[in-house]
Amino acid sequence: MSTAPPGGSLRAAAGLRYGALGLPLAFVALPLYVVLPSHYAQIYGVPLASLGALLLGVRALDAIADPLIGRGVDRAMAGPRVPLMQAAWVAALLLALAFAALFFPTFFLPALQGNTALLAWCGVGLVVAYLAFSALSVLHQAWGARLGGDEPARARIVAWREGLALLGVIIASVLPGTAGLPTTCVVLAVALALGLWGLGTGPAPAATSAGRTASVDERGLIATLWQPLRLPAFRRLLLVFLLNGVASAVPATLVLFFIRDQLQAPAWEPAFLGAYFAAAALSLPVWVKAVARFGLARCWLAGMALAMATFLWAAGLGAGDTTAFVLVCIGSGLALGADLTAPPALLAGLLRREAPDGSQDGAFFGWWQMATKLNLALAAGLALPLLQWLGYVPGQTSNDGHAALSVVYAVVPCGLKAGAAGALWWLWLSKESS
Repeated sequence: MSTAPPGGSLRAAAGLRYGALGLPLAFVALPLYVVLPSHYAQIYGVPLASLGALLLGVRALDAIADPLIGRGVDRAMAGPRVPLMQAAWVAALLLALAFAALFFPTFFLPALQGNTALLAWCGVGLVVAYLAFSALSVLHQAWGARLGGDEPARARIVAWREGLALLGVIIASVLPGTAGLPTTCVVLAVALALGLWGLGTGPAPAATSAGRTASVDERGLIATLWQPLRLPAFRRLLLVFLLNGVASAVPATLVLFFIRDQLQAPAWEPAFLGAYFAAAALSLPVWVKAVARFGLARCWLAGMALAMATFLWAAGLGAGDTTAFVLVCIGSGLALGADLTAPPALLAGLLRREAPDGSQDGAFFGWWQMATKLNLALAAGLALPLLQWLGYVPGQTSNDGHAALSVVYAVVPCGLKAGAAGALWWLWLSKESS
């Protein structure tokens, strides 16, 4: 296993090997969250209400498990590297098998029939898939945090991971519909294998202090689970991350409604989404260079300002404004680049300052991943009831519905972004300068 060059610099080959696992982890998420519900409803006739309740329950269990997974990753990374990678390969195998079993239940169990049996199969498959996904995700993030380096170096590490993750999202958005679900399953398995091979042969993270890990373990699981939240700097950063994450997740939750009912341009969906993700991917090197000059927190603040300017413009769009919305997608995609680069790099820097031995990286990233999932849940819980209360009905194009959709899709996120920007300034930047 190779090591990173001195000073935390990451060459292209090493960055590609570390970041490669980000592609299948992002790739697997889209079919599970978007394709799977319609697949069970259309192919197997499972009621949507039952699917919704099942997905909500499984996601709640998944989010609660993340801090526990983080502690498990800490313990595994404190030991020899070979058992750690063996455990990662087992998780990848479980993820690939659970993914295939979810989409082809009767292939694995031909006698499976009836809604109850299908829901039980789906529930078990989702639990296995989500837990394996979370384990690999926390490991990948903690591994990157332990590569160290200054702010620009940490930004480059995150950019490799998130850039390849964006590529995974783009591939996952087109592959199931063009090549079919069997091919999608094969591509996921191959990408997971290549990603783990790259991680195992790429730059090695700094070793954890064995003495420190032993002392942490002696304090007990419950005590160490809550340890990250006892750090004031982590609580401040997590609050900013939550506010900003909900602000970003609201328009992501509503974008298809906005395209279909507000713009009345469903045929443009691939172009809009492609422009958004492509702009985010292309912006990553630009944000990395900006970090070297202005710092992570100020670049994150600039990204928030760009997002607010973009969505305030989107609030005035209506039927047929497709060219203008392409520009909105490009602008918000550029802002997404800052969201992807700065927060995890800031967390990595905080860990190197406050817990330099790396014994709790997994625990911190477990809470971070839980917050990421909470962002999506809060966004849906806020946006969808608010839309209904304001009079919006999907598929209808009344004036009240248009006004409600514009407000919730574009104006509400700007208010949340403003709150996140204020929190970033007062809770983080002012602390750095004082």
